Amino acid sequence: MEKELRTNAKKLSPEEQYQIRRNIIRLAEKGHANDYIAETLDVSLRLVQATKKNYEENGLEGIKPKRRGRKKGEKRTLTPGQEKEIQGIIIDKSPEQMKLKCCLWTRKAIRELILEKYKHDMPLSTLGYYLDRWGFSVQRPVKKARKQDSERVEKWLHEEYPGIAEKAKAENAEIYWGDETAVQNTANYARGYSPKGKTPVLEVESKKMKLNLLSAISNKGKLRFTITKESVNADILIDFMKRLVKDTGRKVLLILDNLRVHHAKKVAAWLALRKDDIELFFLPPYSPEHNPDEYLNSDLKRAIEKLPMPRSESELEHNARSFLKFDQLHPSRIRSYFKHKLAAYAV
Repeated sequence: MEKELRTNAKKLSPEEQYQIRRNIIRLAEKGHANDYIAETLDVSLRLVQATKKNYEENGLEGIKPKRRGRKKGEKRTLTPGQEKEIQGIIIDKSPEQMKLKCCLWTRKAIRELILEKYKHDMPLSTLGYYLDRWGFSVQRPVKKARKQDSERVEKWLHEEYPGIAEKAKAENAEIYWGDETAVQNTANYARGYSPKGKTPVLEVESKKMKLNLLSAISNKGKLRFTITKESVNADILIDFMKRLVKDTGRKVLLILDNLRVHHAKKVAAWLALRKDDIELFFLPPYSPEHNPDEYLNSDLKRAIEKLPMPRSESELEHNARSFLKFDQLHPSRIRSYFKHKLAAYAV
């Protein structure tokens, strides 16, 4: 019975264990016998003897708490060299280049890679710990068109845009990046919790509603926009540019993508008569990721999708306009779109 009343030191925290060992040494140094120390501290005689032995051999370091669990790197599936190789492949190559049937590095794709290279079938949960330790996280990919000309993009980033920036400085002009997008009443990415086997129901309007947005932003935090039911045509673009020049109060250098309407003869004729007020410049083909205004459009769509489903075009327009006006009142939000690594060149 007496043995059952003894404190089980193994169940105590390292700090509590250390305090018991120090008390053992303190009583031992006062000349007390082992039995007396064990009875006083309510511990086993074996613990008293082991503590005194460790103290005699190693001093205070011999009784300090030791780190529990595995040593760093112990019993890992991959060796440090293998881990480094896998990280390098994920950073520098795509799954397609490694002949895997997927387009992004998911945990499943990485597990297949490890199985193929090292014959280790690693559980997805374990792989998650590896990826977290490596500093990898799940991220939404930036889409890049296959037709994109990398050399053309490099020329834009390092020659053409710097030339536009110098022109703006010399002519006291302001640079804007423009883009078009559409907002709809369809919630393509809506998700919601529901009991297993019972699919949630989302009530939607049978009639699809769509509005078109033409916007332009500057790296100074300015936003100008127009919302229309029609597709953006030459007349709408010209009207937008008129108001952009008027609002800016000085010459505008407007950067757009290569949408056909941007190169329309009517637009070119209008611009030819207003070279002192506005000039157009064009991003490399298939390079929307280098247009900061694209990130405004993405932000707008995500915000609208979080709102209740609009029941009319006026409600859809209200949702879009409210978001855009909020951004207009907060220039820091507009400037944040230029912080994306693929748009940072435009700051």
